[in-house]
Amino acid sequence: MAIGLLMAAIAGRFYLGIPEGRCRPNEPGPALLITAHGLKDRQGVLQAELYPDNDDDFLADDKVLIREGKTFRRAVTPLPANGPAQLCMRVPAPGTYTLSLLHDRDGNRKFSVLSDGIGFAGNPHVGRSKPAASTARVTAGPGVTPVSILLNYYHGLFSFGPLKRPEQ
Repeated sequence: MAIGLLMAAIAGRFYLGIPEGRCRPNEPGPALLITAHGLKDRQGVLQAELYPDNDDDFLADDKVLIREGKTFRRAVTPLPANGPAQLCMRVPAPGTYTLSLLHDRDGNRKFSVLSDGIGFAGNPHVGRSKPAASTARVTAGPGVTPVSILLNYYHGLFSFGPLKRPEQ
């Protein structure tokens, strides 16, 4: 499966899952505090998406997951001009999930393999197909759980991975 088709599932329907994923002020948890590393620049937004911890549901269509009563959360935040690039995401309960992070550089809510960045909890290698759910897992505790994600971008002729000289 081509990486462009794969990532369309991530950026497809922007608003579903946002109210459930948005942290409240002074969120006590359970929540994830996601920090993006290896940014190409400070343009656009960060968009995190939370899925059930299995290969069938990981990166599945958000409308299907919600209709079937499965876990799906989305959190979006503009990138700050400087300092840590972070966003907070509420999770339904302490437990294990899969997590993706998109650097949507133009903020158009669509993944562009040529310009946008993508990363996953666990920082698995990103190739031409989606990583296995087991490599993109995050375990949320009862409080706020920190998560660091290294972003991957298209660079060179046919390379997709972390930048050699990221902005951050």
